[in-house]
Amino acid sequence: MSERMVKIYPPFERFWHWSQVILVLVMTFTGFRLYGLHEWIPYQQAVLVHTYAALLLMVLWIFAIFWHFTTGTWKHYVPSADGLGQVIRFYSYGIFKGEKHPYRKAYWRKHNPLQAMAYLALKLLIFPTIWITGIAYLTYRLWEPAASSGLWIEIVGNLHVLAAFGILSFIVMHLYLMTTGHSLWEHIRPMFTGYDEIDLSPQEEAYLEADEPSRIKPVA
Repeated sequence: MSERMVKIYPPFERFWHWSQVILVLVMTFTGFRLYGLHEWIPYQQAVLVHTYAALLLMVLWIFAIFWHFTTGTWKHYVPSADGLGQVIRFYSYGIFKGEKHPYRKAYWRKHNPLQAMAYLALKLLIFPTIWITGIAYLTYRLWEPAASSGLWIEIVGNLHVLAAFGILSFIVMHLYLMTTGHSLWEHIRPMFTGYDEIDLSPQEEAYLEADEPSRIKPVA
């Protein structure tokens, strides 16, 4: 295996990442206002900003889903048990002992097994839950006359908040892991430049050098 700096995050993925970060933070702030955790902005203004941010995020997700499937990037999120035990042991024990991370990024495997499972849970469980409940909340006036609508809107609201706290928990863990191992800049640099340190197989390195030489450079 050869370690090279490889451009594995194209412009759209970086745009999607940072746009999602901004929109989720906006929705978290306004959501806390709607939940009554602060009164830093007027309630109606929080409703309006939260709604528009949610609609923008839904549009972004639609484009991201299309991009993932048309580019084959979805393969990075396929879970694998290979090396999962070592990664779990590292995060639960080894990381506190200064051990080296047992997983090295590969060209077609950007995420370690635990990351892949976490991202997959977000994309297939938590995101759809917050998406569906959010739409149900926005369209409540359409189904309000239905029987037991009062009970259902309470269930919808609780599920929406639960999913939101699930996303918030992921963000907190994400931020925590950025403080471990490498420096903060080394963690976030790939999402600015697109380049990250990747272990390339001889076949991958030969392909990139022959067909996409601009995507690889030596490790500094």
